[in-house]
Amino acid sequence: MRVGFLGPSGTYAEEALRASAPAGTPVEEVPIATVYETVMAVQTGAVDRAVVPIENSLEGSVTATLDTLTDEADGVRIVAEVVRPISHSLIARPGARIEQLARVISHPQALAQCRRFLRERVPQASTQAAGSTAEAVRMVAGSEEPLAALGTPLAAELYGCEVIAEAVEDGDDNRTRFVWLAPDGSPAMGRPDKTSVVFWGFNDESPGALVRLLAELADRSINLTRIESRPRRVRLGHYMFFADLDGAAEDDHVAEALDALRGHVETLKILGSYPAAT
Repeated sequence: MRVGFLGPSGTYAEEALRASAPAGTPVEEVPIATVYETVMAVQTGAVDRAVVPIENSLEGSVTATLDTLTDEADGVRIVAEVVRPISHSLIARPGARIEQLARVISHPQALAQCRRFLRERVPQASTQAAGSTAEAVRMVAGSEEPLAALGTPLAAELYGCEVIAEAVEDGDDNRTRFVWLAPDGSPAMGRPDKTSVVFWGFNDESPGALVRLLAELADRSINLTRIESRPRRVRLGHYMFFADLDGAAEDDHVAEALDALRGHVETLKILGSYPAAT
């Protein structure tokens, strides 16, 4: 089974893949440069599965994952999720000192998760976004400038760098939720008990429109574990809503609620029905 992940080797996505890969199934790990390309590799059949981040406890949703699943990857579904603790290390070339650093490079989510540390401990350094934490470490390893990256100790080892500060994230309980993606029609990786959906087009300007939608869930005793809005990119004030529900899409009361929601909205997509992380 070819499984894509946000690469290069040494990322948190690779750790999540290895921690949750199906037992007894040979896996070929395929590093891919961006979240968008990783999701689309499943859409095009370049890989059989993929593992991408979708949500972080400090910085919220990974919008590249949500937007790609909604806009372009119609043939891709979530089939599993895994939640992993995230602890960032400040990584530099051997011999570098914090006070010498001119720039810190990492994935935008990692930079945001460590902003207080960077502000207080590395105030002289600017920041630069990279495609992934491991790509940032690789950039640091190949530069003669006084640079550092936020990433994993594994990436430091892989690319000949060293950790100069550990656990630099701003919160003690920093966790990221990763999802396994597969072609539409693939079975979930276990018994489904959670469903993710996105919907839009229910007359955003009508008073109480969202309340009436959510009542379809509440009236059937369906717990809503997450909801958030994203701009629809049509005009200001119009949004799409992402929601996670307890229950499988095939459960009678969930299926009934989703059918009721379809009667209120222009579009409702089921992004996946899968086992919730334990």
